[in-house]
Amino acid sequence: MDRGAWKMDLEVSEPIDFGSGDHQHLFRKAADAYTGGKSVRSYGTVPSTQEPQQARGNPHSKAGRRADTYVVPISPETTTDDINPGPFSETAVRRAFIVKVFFLLSIQLLITGAIVSLFVFCKALRSWVIKNPWFNYTLLPAFFVIFIVLACCGKLRRQVPANYILLGLFTVLQGLLLGTVSVFYNAEEVLWATGATALVTLSLSLFALQTKWDFTLLNGMLFVLLFVLIIYGIILIFIRSYWLHLLYAGLGTVIFSLYLVMDVQLMVGGRHHHSDLDPEEYVFAALNIYMDIINLFLFILQLIGMGR
Repeated sequence: MDRGAWKMDLEVSEPIDFGSGDHQHLFRKAADAYTGGKSVRSYGTVPSTQEPQQARGNPHSKAGRRADTYVVPISPETTTDDINPGPFSETAVRRAFIVKVFFLLSIQLLITGAIVSLFVFCKALRSWVIKNPWFNYTLLPAFFVIFIVLACCGKLRRQVPANYILLGLFTVLQGLLLGTVSVFYNAEEVLWATGATALVTLSLSLFALQTKWDFTLLNGMLFVLLFVLIIYGIILIFIRSYWLHLLYAGLGTVIFSLYLVMDVQLMVGGRHHHSDLDPEEYVFAALNIYMDIINLFLFILQLIGMGR
């Protein structure tokens, strides 16, 4: 018999012990086959007691072989978020969070608007505030104390009802401070600034919800710009220049408009890079958006006042 007439096509497999880590070569070979475009080899286990004569009887037939095939799915789009889902993995949790934030924000804006209206339309109160500047200086320490507590004490702003009480006091103090500022403007200017702020806020909020741009990545840059704005404002205390004040108001409007878009995207979360707010941080989220709107109102009020 001619030995060259026989061509043996044998596949030797060994039992795989998953406990000892022998299966790791399957993952490496599957990844190489996926990335390199090569065909994936099958790795099976056959009984060690199989007789050699069965292979020689039909060398090209694999129907008689019994193999356990292990399929390893490799996905290039797998991320750590799929392995460790965040606190907003459920849609209902995110929806409840957004409803709480907008509810608190609406109440804050209504309270602030009511307080500012008293200072704008009550002539006796306007005259008293102008004649007694100490009232404004008395409000500032209390305002900053509560603001620091809400910003730095994470456990306290998550506790009910302490978080609601602090947020209510902060809103009242902010409304009083805005009222003391509004007395130096005409009622018409304040109304125009209120309408412009409402229009800008609505437009930017819709833009933040629809755009594919991720403004949460601008957090560091906006912090630097805010620091520059603060230094710029301190310098303007000693410099009386119309154009420098106009540039200051315009720069502040742009910065807090970007902050508003970023904070809205942080609240909505989803596909954005930085969306690591806790579901219990609805007070903090409402506070951020509220401060963006208030600062935006102040800078728009300056622009309107300087323009008129």
